[in-house]
Amino acid sequence: MSVKYHNFGGRLGWNLQKRFPKLSSESYLKLQFLIRNKLQKKYIAHFYKDKMPPMPLVVNLETINRCNSTCSFCTANKNAEKRPYKKMDEALFYNIIDQLRDWGYKGHLTLYGNNEPLLDPRLVEFHKYCRKQLPDCFIFLSTNGLILTVEKVKEIIPYVNQLIINNYCRDMKLHDNVREIYEYAKSHPEEFKDVELLIQMRYMDAVLTNRAGSAPNKKNNRKIIRETCLMPYTDMFIFPDGRMGICCCDNFETTNLADLNVTPLKEAWNSAEYQKLRQAIRTSRGDYSFCKYCDFIDAGLRMDMVDDTLKNRNVQHGARQSLFRKS
Repeated sequence: MSVKYHNFGGRLGWNLQKRFPKLSSESYLKLQFLIRNKLQKKYIAHFYKDKMPPMPLVVNLETINRCNSTCSFCTANKNAEKRPYKKMDEALFYNIIDQLRDWGYKGHLTLYGNNEPLLDPRLVEFHKYCRKQLPDCFIFLSTNGLILTVEKVKEIIPYVNQLIINNYCRDMKLHDNVREIYEYAKSHPEEFKDVELLIQMRYMDAVLTNRAGSAPNKKNNRKIIRETCLMPYTDMFIFPDGRMGICCCDNFETTNLADLNVTPLKEAWNSAEYQKLRQAIRTSRGDYSFCKYCDFIDAGLRMDMVDDTLKNRNVQHGARQSLFRKS
C-alpha cells in the first residue's frame, strides 16, 4: 500500500502542544465536539434501528496489560502502572477469534488496548491466526516501536493491513530503530505493497484528554461533559482476563459489561450492562458515573467508519488515525 510519515502540524503543531498544552487540547476538543455532534446522533439512531445492534466497528483485544514507555498522559506507562499483571490465556484468545469468525465479523481488529502489544511474545502467532480465521477483517497494529526491529516488522506485516508506529519523544526526532525501519520500508516498497506503514511523531508530554479522569497530566472531577460518546456503540474492548470494559479510558480495568469466559461474544455485545450504558449516554455522558467527567473524543478512524457505515460504504479498509488515538 504505502509508507507514510505524519507529524501532526510539523514544528508549529509540536510547539503548540509543548508550550500551550491546555489551550491546544481544549481548542481541539471543543471543535471536534461541535463538528461531530450531528454525525454521532445519526449513528446512534442507526444503532437502534433494528432489534439487535449492529456489530462493533472495532474490536480491541488486549492480550497483555503492560507498557514499556513513560508517556505523561497515560497511566499505563511503566512508572504509573497500578494494574495487576494479566496475560490472556491462549485458549481464551483463540476462542474469541473463533467466535468473531462464526459471527461473520468483517470490521477492524487490533490486538491492543492500554498496552504495548510487542511485550507479548505470542503476538506474531496470534496475528497469523487472526488473518487465517478473519481474512476479510482490517487488522491493524499500533505500537510505540521501542523494541521494534526490521526483522520483527517483516514477521508481522504478512498478517496486518496497517502497522502504526507512534514515535513518542521530546525532541521531535525519530528513534534510531524507527528511522532504520522507515528507511528500510522506503527502499523495499515491494515488501510493503499489501500493508500501510504509518509512522507518527508524537509528543511524549502532550496533554490530550482526561480519559475518564485517569490521565496523570489532566484531571477533571467537576466539569460534567454533556456531549455523548460513540465508543460503547462502535468499540468492543476486551481486557486480558476476558472481561469486556467500556473503552480504552478504563485504564484501571474497573468496568465489567460482560465476561467472555462465561458469556458468548455475540450475546455479550448486547448484555444488560451494555444496554444500560448505551441508554444512559445516548444524549449525554452526564447520566453515567464512569463517563460523566470524561472528555475523550472518538478517533478520526471511528468517525470515518461511522460516516462510511451510514452511507453504506465498505468500512473495512482505508483506516485513518488521529492525534487522539493513543498507543
